[in-house]
Amino acid sequence: MGKRKISKSERNVLEKLIFPERFQVIMEETGHLYGELRDDLINLLSFGFVEAYERNGSKITLTGFYDADNLQDFTFRATSKGLSEIESH
Repeated sequence: MGKRKISKSERNVLEKLIFPERFQVIMEETGHLYGELRDDLINLLSFGFVEAYERNGSKITLTGFYDADNLQDFTFRATSKGLSEIESH
């Protein structure tokens, strides 16, 4: 599989994820609509540019499983691969 080029919209999301951020915060900071952000996050997750975390109070833990229909329940952060992608352009 060749290198995947991310879209301008996905790049905008990725740039907000240097630190863990909740779905709602990402939506506010990017100005994306719910569906747009959901699609971008699913793409970024599937290509390993972003990781999903579960929150339990103030504690967050990495999760390998996320509910694509309820992404608003998760927190996201760029992976080293994702950070390399935004640094390379």
